[in-house]
Amino acid sequence: MLTLASRLRALDDAALRRTIALRSIPAHGIRDFFDLAEALLDPDAIQATLSHLDRNTLAVLAVAGELGAPTLDELTEGLVDLGHDTGSAEEMTARIDRLADLMLLARVDDTVRPYPAVTARLRDWSDQGLPSAADLAGIPAPTPLAPLSATEGRFTERLAAERAFASVSAIAELLTELDREPARELSRGGLGLPDSKRLSAAMGVDLDDVIALVTIAARAELVVLDAGYWSESAAGEAWLVDAAGARWGVLAQSWLAALPADIRQIVAGRPEVAWGDALHRFVAWLYPAGGTWMDARIADFARDGELIGITARQATSAAGASVLAGDIDGAIRLITASLPAEVGTVYLQHDLSIVAPGPLSPAIDARLRTFADVESRELASSYRLSGPSVNRALATGDDAESLLAFLGSISLTGIPQPVDYLIRDAADRYGRVRVGSVDATQPGGPCYIRSDDTAVLGAIAVDQTFTTLALTTLSPTRLSSSHPAEAVFWALTDARYPVAAETPTGEIVHLRRHPRAQTQRPTSPDPTVALVAELRATDGGEAQAAHAWLARQLDSAIKHRQTVQVSVQMPDGEVVDYLLEPASVGGGRFRARDRRADIERTLPLSSIVSILPAP
Repeated sequence: MLTLASRLRALDDAALRRTIALRSIPAHGIRDFFDLAEALLDPDAIQATLSHLDRNTLAVLAVAGELGAPTLDELTEGLVDLGHDTGSAEEMTARIDRLADLMLLARVDDTVRPYPAVTARLRDWSDQGLPSAADLAGIPAPTPLAPLSATEGRFTERLAAERAFASVSAIAELLTELDREPARELSRGGLGLPDSKRLSAAMGVDLDDVIALVTIAARAELVVLDAGYWSESAAGEAWLVDAAGARWGVLAQSWLAALPADIRQIVAGRPEVAWGDALHRFVAWLYPAGGTWMDARIADFARDGELIGITARQATSAAGASVLAGDIDGAIRLITASLPAEVGTVYLQHDLSIVAPGPLSPAIDARLRTFADVESRELASSYRLSGPSVNRALATGDDAESLLAFLGSISLTGIPQPVDYLIRDAADRYGRVRVGSVDATQPGGPCYIRSDDTAVLGAIAVDQTFTTLALTTLSPTRLSSSHPAEAVFWALTDARYPVAAETPTGEIVHLRRHPRAQTQRPTSPDPTVALVAELRATDGGEAQAAHAWLARQLDSAIKHRQTVQVSVQMPDGEVVDYLLEPASVGGGRFRARDRRADIERTLPLSSIVSILPAP
């Protein structure tokens, strides 16, 4: 421990913080470098670190421990003798450097020296059913993953394309629905059942897939959790008008970016193969101490990969192989060629329906949704116009001419008279009911509702839907409410009244129901900074550290009632060994019973040269 503590003390602050982070050492209970060294050499902490090492790296560590303190040449020879392929000298050096960074061994010039606690832990592996040093170096990898047959390949490509299209479509519906009404995140995590059911219906997916698709969208920063609610982000709004292939590329890129490097290395080197049980067998061989954590990581990313078409039935698609190779542009080209062709025209019907003969261009689809309700979301989508749906667009700043001009530009059947009449009539009626704040300086205060159409205002006054608004009649053309104007405006909008929000001067303003949430990456202070600062503050240099180390050994011997051999330097320079049973340490002096002379001795700590366990 003293050797490791001295090594840790010699690191600069950046390297020390990196070591603490690499080993995930908690700050609690760490007061000095000896505490840190003890935490690093704790058997459970060592095992946790070993569980994240691949077989080749573990073989280097285990064989070095068996050889004691070998040179690089001796270590390489020892591995080869056990049948291990050590790879290039650069690969061997990289493994040793990684182990040194993890404080599992020390490298001094050409010598590799694992810490005894690490070697002891590896020697206990056979009792736990884990491989020995010989097994780590000598057992070859399982049979490589089998490539797909031509028939399997065609099936995989077709199914992957279907899933890619379905996931992009479902997430588009997710963003649209969250823009209309955000979904609340439960305090324990996840969505509540009512919101999950609502999103499931809007997205056209099974209830079990909702959380996974929300996770995929969140990873791509298309949705954001803000003040306990999931809502569409600004990036999501822009994503909605991209082409389907580009949309899929965003999902695939974020999936790849979040894929752990070790898993990516495994699957990227085996393109267009079936994952399944063969992959799990290979991973179990490569990470022999990985336990369930490695399987869990693969399961999470395999699930998402299946949903977005990286894989299909656990087999990598051609587009998925390009993603794993880092060629996102190539993957987008492949997936775009497999997706249904987008169309930019529709059929306007006299019954106020709008029918697309195929998947609509996302930009056109997004524009249509502002003033028409979606009726079906199949390959040939359909929409329906209504007075309230047109009011929705008018409330955001559109007018009759802009809506008719847009429809005219995409319609294969012109603009039927009923469509023209509906839009113009809705535009004429829009704003007959106005809502504004009583005090312009207090927008969150009471508001008024006014209309020259006394029949409409009378209907609002007696509408039981607005009981919670506590409406009060001020005159035949004016009502008031103690609630804010914005809340009243959206209540009237939901009830399908032709309402507009206005300023004190009577100018119509266009409100957004839910402010666009910005993606915010959570920031938190680095705990290693404070820990390193505390370690430096309590460090008194090598002399004080040596003194502290002796005191620590004596404290341990007292605690465990352990007899120790203490070497003491006498005033004449002679070193005398005592077999002592420690009793107490304090005031720079050490009190113990001499086992040989059967007397009590009190010795100055400054005279103690070394302390060893009793022979």
